[in-house]
Amino acid sequence: MAEETLTNSMVTALSVGGKIPFRSKKIRKSSTTSTIAEETSKKPRLILPLALSIAGELDSALRHLTTVDSQLAVIIKSLDPPSFHNLSTPFLSLSRSILYQQLATKAAATIYARFISLCGGEDSVVPEVVLSLTPPQLRQVGVSSRKASYLHDLASKYQSGFLSDSAIVAMDDDALFSKLTTVKGIGPWSVHMFMIFSLHRPDVLPVGDLGVRKGVQILHGLKKIPQPTEMEELCKAWRPYRSAAAWYMWRLVESNGKAAKASN
Repeated sequence: MAEETLTNSMVTALSVGGKIPFRSKKIRKSSTTSTIAEETSKKPRLILPLALSIAGELDSALRHLTTVDSQLAVIIKSLDPPSFHNLSTPFLSLSRSILYQQLATKAAATIYARFISLCGGEDSVVPEVVLSLTPPQLRQVGVSSRKASYLHDLASKYQSGFLSDSAIVAMDDDALFSKLTTVKGIGPWSVHMFMIFSLHRPDVLPVGDLGVRKGVQILHGLKKIPQPTEMEELCKAWRPYRSAAAWYMWRLVESNGKAAKASN
C-alpha cells in the first residue's frame, strides 16, 4: 500500500467554506427559579475542544512553536501563516473525504459534484439521504462500489446514534479517533486530516503522513525519513500545537522540492 500524504485533492476535500465557530463555552445556569437553578447546577458543564479557527488560537500556536523550536521558527517567519477554514458539517466533510480518496483532484471534484447533485445539494447530504441511494445510483455518478459501501457504513453509524455531528465536535481527540476508525474506509490518516482541516484541532500529529515525516527529516537534517514510531519523540516540543507544525512540514517539503527543481 502506498504511503499517504496530503495532496491538493485532499486539501480541497477537507478545507471548504469559512471558519468554524468552535469556541469553548459553558452552559449557563438559569436564574428564573431556584428549582431550575439547582437542576442546572447539577448538569455537567459542556466545554468544547479548542480549535485553531478560534480567534487568537493560531497566534498562540505560532508563538509557542517559534519559542520551543528555533529551526521551525525560521520556517514560520519565512511563510505566510496557515488559514483554517471550513463550514461543512462533520458528516459532509467525512463523506467528501471518502469520495476524494486515491483520486486526482479533477476526477474527485467531478464525482463529488455529481454526488452532491444526486443528493439534492450539500445541505441534503445527510445520513438518511445517503442511505436511500442505492449502489447502482451511486455508480452512475462515478462512486465505486467500495466507496458506496463506505458511505453507507458512515451513514448507518450516524443513523444508529453511534456517531453524530454534535458528538464529533464535542469528543476529545482520543475518543474521536477511536470512533471514526471503526467506519469502513476511514483509517488513522483520514481521521488525522479530518481533525486538522475540518475540526481544526490544535494538537494532531499525523505520524503516518509521508509529507510530515519528510518535513521532519529536512528540518532536523536526518539521513533517513523518521519512522512513525519515532515521530512522537522528535516532535514532542511542539505540543500542544502539533497541527500547525505539521502544516509547516508540508510547506517545507513543497519549498524544498521547488528549490531542487529550480537548481536543475
